[in-house]
Amino acid sequence: MSDAQNQSEFRPFETHLDLENTGKFLKEALSGAEDGELFLERRRSETLVLDDGRVKTASYDAAEGFGLRAVKGEVSGYAHATEISESAMRRASETARLAIGDGGGVMAPPPAGTNKVLYTDADPIAGAEFPVKIETLREIDAFARDLDKRVVQVSASIAASCQEVVILRPEGGLVSDIRPMTRVNVSVIVEENGRRESGSAGGGGRVALDGLLDPADWQGKAREALRVALVNLEAEPAPAGVMDIVLGPGWPGILLHEAIGHGLEGDFNRKGSSAFAGLMGKQVAAKGVTVLDDGTIPDRRGSITIDDEGTPSGKNVLIEDGVLVGYMQDRQNARLMGVAPTGNGRRESYAHVPMPRMTNTYMLGGDTDPGDIVAGLKDGIWAVGFGGGQVDITNGKFVFSCTEAYRVKNGKVGAPVKGATLIGDGASALQRIQALGNDMALDPGMGNCGKAGQWVPVGVGQPTVRIGGLTVGGAAT
Repeated sequence: MSDAQNQSEFRPFETHLDLENTGKFLKEALSGAEDGELFLERRRSETLVLDDGRVKTASYDAAEGFGLRAVKGEVSGYAHATEISESAMRRASETARLAIGDGGGVMAPPPAGTNKVLYTDADPIAGAEFPVKIETLREIDAFARDLDKRVVQVSASIAASCQEVVILRPEGGLVSDIRPMTRVNVSVIVEENGRRESGSAGGGGRVALDGLLDPADWQGKAREALRVALVNLEAEPAPAGVMDIVLGPGWPGILLHEAIGHGLEGDFNRKGSSAFAGLMGKQVAAKGVTVLDDGTIPDRRGSITIDDEGTPSGKNVLIEDGVLVGYMQDRQNARLMGVAPTGNGRRESYAHVPMPRMTNTYMLGGDTDPGDIVAGLKDGIWAVGFGGGQVDITNGKFVFSCTEAYRVKNGKVGAPVKGATLIGDGASALQRIQALGNDMALDPGMGNCGKAGQWVPVGVGQPTVRIGGLTVGGAAT
């Protein structure tokens, strides 16, 4: 396929299929179903990595295909193929129809339409020439090394992708979306007196690549990566025990996402496996705590104009002033629970079924100065950066590792600490929130969320938050 063909808009009903014939075929295939759709996708992605002065990765990938779904009750029949053709769809329909059996279902109303556009439709991969990208990576490497003589290794990456989706429903509705994604990341390793530590920074969103290739942008990322590495160079072993915690704004919202957000997805609650199941209308968090999932924020990593079932994304309140008021829903779970879809039906690709997933999940800010929140910490940890974490949906128990944290005693910020992990459960943590800062921020655009083997881009956010009585696992007692 030529570059011109790669960059032309994905129009499967002009290049592969006849729309009228496909519509008739889909209607017949889903006769007797309660829901379903034909999901067509083309995705292109490019990743460039410069590691220690050498081009380590220069990859380009392109794929396209379709998925055909038939839904009846709690059962979903799904079949997919990389070949977009009528013959392939006929074979797929035979598999998908197994979920329908003898039929008898009534087709659910179609999604509402939207004219809203949340991000550019410009091709992010073609936004800069290949030599320009490589030269930018080399400039990042040289700049980071010039910042501090203790820098011994630099890794920089540029990633861009474009996902194009077209969704056809049996009643004839046709919607499409062009979803760009870009990101630049910088990691450094510093060494002093035989000790090595690392730091990283990065981000992006559903934006064109040119802004991220501007030195004004990537130089800030390089400085931040170095700052984190130098902080860790001075870090002491973290303490262990039960203590109060202050979480910084922005990316630390990943704890909110994992420990609480997954528990508010509709399928887990319909099945009764979430720690929040059966608590609708109940006080599940401290007064003043409001949590939203919002896929409508322009240009954000987790935003989607429409979800992967064709429903427009929404700004959905999940917890309001501490009270549980909503779950995130796809069409199937919403119908089974007797509520409206919320625009959270997402899938990794045409090879996957949609399910309730988060978009941009965040906690609203309060009215307290962040400095006062830290000053109110008598004996605990101020956690500014987070790495990986794990959560058990059934009980909300989580374990998160800190990448940047500080010891605080009597309101005074002390030495940075290394090896701190935060242990608790989402339901209890929500109830123990003591203060909310007036500095709510979203993350810089770097989150990916996994569920049932599927990965989708997401956003997180929160203000500075103080939580009482979390367990800190550390390297010292």
